[in-house]
Amino acid sequence: MSIDLHTHTTASDGTLTPAQLIEHAAGVGLEAVAVTDHDTVDGIEEALEAGKQFGVEVIPGCELSTTSPQGSGWLHIVGLWVPREPRELLDAFEWLQQGRFDRNLEIVDKLKRNGIAITYEQVADRAAGTVGRPHFAQELVALGVVSNPEQAFREWLGERGKAYVPKRKLSPEQAIETLRKVGATSVLAHPYILGMSMKRLEQLCTHLRANGLEAIEVDYTEHTSQQRAAFGKMADRLMLMRSGGSDFHGEVKPLVKLGTGRGDVDVPYSVLETLKNYRSEKGLWVTERP
Repeated sequence: MSIDLHTHTTASDGTLTPAQLIEHAAGVGLEAVAVTDHDTVDGIEEALEAGKQFGVEVIPGCELSTTSPQGSGWLHIVGLWVPREPRELLDAFEWLQQGRFDRNLEIVDKLKRNGIAITYEQVADRAAGTVGRPHFAQELVALGVVSNPEQAFREWLGERGKAYVPKRKLSPEQAIETLRKVGATSVLAHPYILGMSMKRLEQLCTHLRANGLEAIEVDYTEHTSQQRAAFGKMADRLMLMRSGGSDFHGEVKPLVKLGTGRGDVDVPYSVLETLKNYRSEKGLWVTERP
């Protein structure tokens, strides 16, 4: 049976509610799913209840955007097994969410200055939880400014877009330490996005491991077979555990399917077992199969 340790719901910028995500996971035959919304755990309780209903093991998680080394792409840290009421993490979320709100207002202002009739309220109406760039992309499609969300990111919302605004971030060391304090397992997400040479990436991962990083996403939607092999070998060299997932968002990323990504993601349950055994050996709690 397969699993997916990187997914998003309406609690952040996905288009399925947590319960719908878990029902969908059961429908496609997944045995376990980690709910890893951006800078929030608001969807976790609903997902856990749905897991009991549909017989899917739900791993409560989150995804933190952090600062990146100069000249590289995004650096995200996924946290797995986030506990209920993670005080230090909630404090970090509050700081990040205020930054996200300020950023959204600045994006609106930039779009208006480019002649687009858009309001924050219009965009916020599209979000059940945290308002993010995918909701702006949906609104730009609805307004006829672009034909699809991918074009919205390419021309307006991505790093080279006319309305791009950088977001407030923790350092990766701060993110890893915050997750450690609440007893969550830290994972370097989608390393390909960093755009680094393998030598430089291994130096970064060596540094992050010294600061508490525990795993790396090896099997991921945008990773080529060659990258998966290279990331896997690097993880083994550095004694980092392997993780993997689709980064499913729903309709805003229609080509990325839950559990399989673009068709070739296949994370076996043994990956989750390794992570769980590691946590059990450290005396940390783990989820159980339904």
